[in-house]
Amino acid sequence: MDKVNLISQVWKSFLHSVGESIETTDKTFTSWHFEVTERGANSLLDLVIAGKKKATASSPWVFEYDNEPLPKVGDYSIITNWDGIPKAIIRTKNIEILPFKEVTETFAAKEGEGDQSLDFWRKAHKDYFTYECLRIGKQFTEDIPVLCEEFDLVFIVDDVTIDNSSEAIV
Repeated sequence: MDKVNLISQVWKSFLHSVGESIETTDKTFTSWHFEVTERGANSLLDLVIAGKKKATASSPWVFEYDNEPLPKVGDYSIITNWDGIPKAIIRTKNIEILPFKEVTETFAAKEGEGDQSLDFWRKAHKDYFTYECLRIGKQFTEDIPVLCEEFDLVFIVDDVTIDNSSEAIV
């Protein structure tokens, strides 16, 4: 099964698990992976599945540059591994846009990365945002806006879900 169909089947399985179907739901989703490297994407996904990562940070500038809408509370996302295989579904529960220098220790801990400290968060995210700024023709400063998104893990995709996805929606 190709990745697009696989993602569609996983979404149908999720809807089935909450008593809905494509025909009856008003829910929509986006599909993406974390980070800009294979190692980063897969390790952050593992943290989500383990229940340690409950937030993510991104740049509103990148959404604008890529002509994509900003996430909003209630949005669903199918999170894939680096190879595009769906592994989890999250639902956004809080959004706040802050300058980089005002991101809090509490938020850094919810991201679940490294030792969960603000110092670790700042180092890792300075590198990430510097990369993203270069990609879109901007410059990193401590004042850049950061989209701080908190989420709940609502569905874990396992081999049974994938193997039986067509049966689960009948």
